[in-house]
Amino acid sequence: MPRLSPLATTARRLGAAFAVASALSLTGCGYNDFQRLDEQSKSAWSEVLNQYQRRADLIPNIVASVKGEANFERDTLTKVVEARAKATSIQATPELVNNPEAFNKFQQAQGELSGALSRLLVVSENYPNLKANQGFQDLRVQLEGTENRITVARNAYIKTVQDYNVLARSFPTNLTAKVFSYEPKPNFTVQNEAEISKPPSVDFSK
Repeated sequence: MPRLSPLATTARRLGAAFAVASALSLTGCGYNDFQRLDEQSKSAWSEVLNQYQRRADLIPNIVASVKGEANFERDTLTKVVEARAKATSIQATPELVNNPEAFNKFQQAQGELSGALSRLLVVSENYPNLKANQGFQDLRVQLEGTENRITVARNAYIKTVQDYNVLARSFPTNLTAKVFSYEPKPNFTVQNEAEISKPPSVDFSK
């Protein structure tokens, strides 16, 4: 192996030192944290979508069960079908989470579907045949379990995005965010969470 000249040896050492300094600089400025939290938010978002899709897949069977009940409120059933169609028509691409307007439309559509389903379940309590229908009750249990999983998945996503956004807005990591174009991500709003958790108002006297 040829022996390096003193100049070449010095250059190599300087190069290695620069590489180490660069790595430490990236770590100190939050670059690695941005990468970690970005990947975590993508993973958390995928889980949210998985649970929303699970719910959407249950709805056709629920609708079919309810249709078999004579005189069931047609308006309630129609709203569930329409809300599902609206929610599933939105393409939840990875880019959606970086588009506040598109993200807001997505969460509004999912919130409307949650409200429509909630009303359907409450109304179904007024129909003894549905309450005695084991198939419908099994679907109801699956739906309620899925709603719980949606809540858990959404909360995990909210926490990850909050951590990412704090990093993007705090000094000195906000400088790194500007250099690498790490914009704050949109998140589920407090108003939306309150709307989803609000019980439906049902008047059985009508």
